Amino acid sequence: MKPEIIRSANFVADAAGFILDQARIALAERAEFRIALSGGNTPRPVYAEFGRISGDLRWENLRFTFGDERCVPPDDPQSNYRMARESLFEPFAIPDKSVLRMRGELDPAVAAQQYEDELALLATQHGETIYRHDLMLLGLGEDGHTASLFPGTNALEERVRRVVANFVPRLASWRLTMTLPLLNQSRVVLFLTRGDKKRAVLERVLTGDSGLPASRVAPENGRLIWMIDSAA
Repeated sequence: MKPEIIRSANFVADAAGFILDQARIALAERAEFRIALSGGNTPRPVYAEFGRISGDLRWENLRFTFGDERCVPPDDPQSNYRMARESLFEPFAIPDKSVLRMRGELDPAVAAQQYEDELALLATQHGETIYRHDLMLLGLGEDGHTASLFPGTNALEERVRRVVANFVPRLASWRLTMTLPLLNQSRVVLFLTRGDKKRAVLERVLTGDSGLPASRVAPENGRLIWMIDSAA
């Protein structure tokens, strides 16, 4: 599918504003806003800005999930949950019941199954066959990976499971990740991209290079948007 492209000279403010707009749309239409957070350095200031400008939102009507997680405890510096907690959850007093974290401290296979089961239960409670995110935030790695779907790894070919444990040989470590069957059910997917180092891979993704995992994100009944800062 052809993505929408937003080139931003004020990346953090524009990204936070976009998230807030999507939250208001979802809350008006369905009384709930489901957002999947991404990790890494790019979204950290975006999360803080989103919290700052979202004073009128009722946090109990939002549900935060995670597209992927490192297999580390929640207080580890590498934890995606810890980054979100420090930049958003704690500063803006988001209630624990609004956050569904991946338990990176557990055995990877157990943690992935647990997260998949939790999402499935939430979907069933709403009369749905699959948990559908209102907004899926994703990043782009220099190798074209997104979430923890790395080139050549098993999770990239998964067609049934919605969350899996994925071993990444070049990192010699396990990751927890949502899979394409779940990512592609999102109402809106927003890639947040910054930095000159990613320019070449970004161009390949945007031209549809199927060898790159990020190119395979294509919402079946939703929008695919890339927000790119002026340096990317």
